[in-house]
Amino acid sequence: MRFRRPIQLAALGWGCVLGASSGLAAERGGTRLWNLTGVTLSEVRLAPAGTTRWGRNQCENDRDGTVDFDERLRITDVAPGVYDVQVKDDAGRVCLAKGVAVKAGEVFAVHENDLTDCKR
Repeated sequence: MRFRRPIQLAALGWGCVLGASSGLAAERGGTRLWNLTGVTLSEVRLAPAGTTRWGRNQCENDRDGTVDFDERLRITDVAPGVYDVQVKDDAGRVCLAKGVAVKAGEVFAVHENDLTDCKR
């Protein structure tokens, strides 16, 4: 019975360490968009779902300023929530993916069949 308290404290301490390290792992990876559209994207902008309040071009986060097919793009300055995603491909076509769930530290994908309202 004398050792119960130290064991409980040690278990609590390890739980905090493991929780913090998994949070840091998610933070390191960050929120990312996975481009599964089949084309290279030159612009990616997010707006709260149902609005046209487009944020900055997230392609600015990439070294070459574009997101190739099957590449992941780091998304910054976007709170978790549901967004409409506006993309512009390297041919100049602009499309929307509506109602995309964005979660902190996770990858969300945009597929070719998600794209609607495409215009040149």
